[in-house]
Amino acid sequence: MQPEDIHLTDWMRVLIGEVPNDYFIELIIRITFAYLVLTVSMRLMGKRMAAQLNLNELAALVSLAAAVGIPIMSPDRGLLPAVVVASVIVFIQRSVASTARKNQRFEAITQGSIDVLVADSLLQLDKMQGARITRARLMAELRASGLMHLGQVKRLYFEANGSFTLIQEEKPQPGLTVLPFWDTDFRAEQKQVTDKFVCNNCGNDGKSKIRPTHPCDHCHDNNWVPAVEA
Repeated sequence: MQPEDIHLTDWMRVLIGEVPNDYFIELIIRITFAYLVLTVSMRLMGKRMAAQLNLNELAALVSLAAAVGIPIMSPDRGLLPAVVVASVIVFIQRSVASTARKNQRFEAITQGSIDVLVADSLLQLDKMQGARITRARLMAELRASGLMHLGQVKRLYFEANGSFTLIQEEKPQPGLTVLPFWDTDFRAEQKQVTDKFVCNNCGNDGKSKIRPTHPCDHCHDNNWVPAVEA
């Protein structure tokens, strides 16, 4: 199409494009075929494709969508190449999944590993940095789980598929609040423990009944605040 052929008032071109009317019947066939290819391929790759995806599965799904999308919108493209691409994707995905079940190292390389972001009420800042999880994001996840401070957290895992798994303390101890610093009214409602101070950066226990003056031995920050109770 030449630039002089494009006009804003050409609504037939805008809505239908430059395809013959018979192509719409063919388009129904193409869409139905592509839908069947996607459904069968995802079924062959397992039930995980209908759940939250890991990196492998997401890559396979995007590749499938790209493979079947071209023959739907391009009249000059055949349907069989999409079948070939889908078959290769299914074979690779099933092979990776089978190998990952037998080899933990291969599984960690191809699908990622689990990170411990909070251990015994203490933020694992190095793991957070490696997983590219900010402190604000982690605190938001804890608040979404109904927690008010780090003393309620036994473990917070960052799973390989990007989800969080929380294990709460059976007997919570006072800890660092997870409320936003700007929500002063809500923070004021929390009961402070006057004889226990925690690091405001990582939640480490200062092990002192008065405000410590030395840097935190976990993150080397020197900002101590009273611990709070739920």
